[in-house]
Amino acid sequence: MALTDFSGATAIITGGASGIGLATAQALYAGGANVVLADINEQGLREAEELLKKRSPGANGQIICISTDVTREDEVQEVMEMTVAMCKRIDLVVTCAGIGRGGKIDTFASSDMQQLLAINFMGTFHCVQQALPTMRHQGSGYFVCLSSVAGKLGVPALSGYCATKWAVRGFTSAVRAELEGSGIGITTVYPAWVDTPMIHQEGVGNLQIEALLTPEQVASEILQAVRTEQRDLTLAPNPDISSALKLFSANQDMAERAMGQFALRAAQQTQGA
Repeated sequence: MALTDFSGATAIITGGASGIGLATAQALYAGGANVVLADINEQGLREAEELLKKRSPGANGQIICISTDVTREDEVQEVMEMTVAMCKRIDLVVTCAGIGRGGKIDTFASSDMQQLLAINFMGTFHCVQQALPTMRHQGSGYFVCLSSVAGKLGVPALSGYCATKWAVRGFTSAVRAELEGSGIGITTVYPAWVDTPMIHQEGVGNLQIEALLTPEQVASEILQAVRTEQRDLTLAPNPDISSALKLFSANQDMAERAMGQFALRAAQQTQGA
């Protein structure tokens, strides 16, 4: 069942204190929704709440902030239970909590890989699994799960990140099929580089990044995708990324070779500089 009117709806947004999560929360709150901001950053949550109230002073919805570590199943379960207790239902869950880590596989720490999996994939898994009982009882509900164009590509020096985003892609595809006929929908979002704090994190900020998307642009596209029950939302304004996606779709072997050769030339130019 499509969620076409956000007024009075209840939405849970993980990673809601910044970036795409905050922008999505702002758009939903301005549209009359109750927003539950779940984030590990407690100070960020307080600042996010103040920002939402300041930018939409006439909004009628509630703002509920819950400090949450999405890697912990019990904390995610508590978010869902608190939301139902306070708002009586869960109409939308948007999983924006995520981190980025880069580096060649030879030196990529297993601890970084574990953290990527715990936040980017297991965080998504926990949210879907813990919200489903309420949505099944309602006979309606919607998930928006953030993957990345890295969930459709094999990017040198981003193997760990790619692995987690491919995992989100496969997981949501399978769950979407599993939920057929239930009244519960899923949009999987595959954005290219977005101007968020993540692209400035250690291990990502040193990559060649051109962020042509803003969090607000992505949030607007997400809400429209929910309204129309769009299953795949791919946002790739970068010409090189758009071309890579087309090549991967047409000929993955050729695409892997091309991306590898491009990375090799870039490394050689850097060494020669």
